[in-house]
Amino acid sequence: MEFNYKRILIIGCGGAGKSTLARQLGKKLNLPVVHLDKIWWLPNWQNRTKEEFDILLKEELTKPCWIIDGNYQRTFEQRLSFADFCIFLDYSTSLCIKSVHDRVKQFSGKSRPDMTEGCLEMVDSEFEEWIYNFQSDVKPKMMSVLQNSEVPFIVFNDRESTESWLNSFNNN
Repeated sequence: MEFNYKRILIIGCGGAGKSTLARQLGKKLNLPVVHLDKIWWLPNWQNRTKEEFDILLKEELTKPCWIIDGNYQRTFEQRLSFADFCIFLDYSTSLCIKSVHDRVKQFSGKSRPDMTEGCLEMVDSEFEEWIYNFQSDVKPKMMSVLQNSEVPFIVFNDRESTESWLNSFNNN
């Protein structure tokens, strides 16, 4: 499949698999991957200031190629203005909740690869509530911004279609 995009955003609910897809697509397309969680979080779940985050994000956005995964709705329009393609993982809330809990079991007592070292994997009630409210509170705003942009995008509603699309690329 011909796919000439070099600045790709991957968005979707927590637990949808944005970081996993970013790593897989990065390997297939030989593009560097940037995880917004690694930029935002400092060890022990301390966050950077918005100003620090914005500076680091701008450094990444101005690079010639990347895959950036994460929502961070505050900076979505800015990221989209640099992107030439966007992937929206629009999976069911129940799948995302299950995936987050599976991830906690998988990385128990450790930091996952797409997270800052020292942020031990966990799920708290605030994050669960964000996932439960994603379809009503976050998705409509992000879809509106995406649909009103000039950036081509694709929406996947299940993991099977995402995997099928990913497998349509030849391995580099």
